[in-house]
Amino acid sequence: MESTGTNTAPASSGATPVPGATAVAVAPVAPADVTVPSPAPAGAPDLVTVPTRQGLEAVDIIRRAASRAGGVGPVLHDGSGDTLGFLVPPGTADAWDMPGSACTQTNGRGMRFGDVSPTAGDTGWLLPPEAVGPVTDPEVLRAALGEAARLIEAADNCR
Repeated sequence: MESTGTNTAPASSGATPVPGATAVAVAPVAPADVTVPSPAPAGAPDLVTVPTRQGLEAVDIIRRAASRAGGVGPVLHDGSGDTLGFLVPPGTADAWDMPGSACTQTNGRGMRFGDVSPTAGDTGWLLPPEAVGPVTDPEVLRAALGEAARLIEAADNCR
């Protein structure tokens, strides 16, 4: 998939970095042949990609917090297991500034609607659209990713 709006926050952007979080270059997950929620939200969803460990923690955080609006939406995993991708509302990439993550406008490229099951080793669903809400709220995701980074840092410092 061609990136039309990858946004990461450089230190000079004014974004508040997560204490102790390591900035990582995150390549967007390329959802070549995956199913997108049907009916899709107005416009194609954007895709926030994060390192797998942080993404899995964020999924758990969002799912445990029943009070968080909408819960977690569909989540993709890449074939190599390096990143997770959260579908978020269209336009999120325009203002995404979370260090250690990337947000890409998909404009629907590479996405198909319908029942397509990924094959082993390919990009596929960690949380398929039929099992969760249509997309993840960007503010909920941002908070969960920040909390996940702090939890990971604390766990790593205990070793």
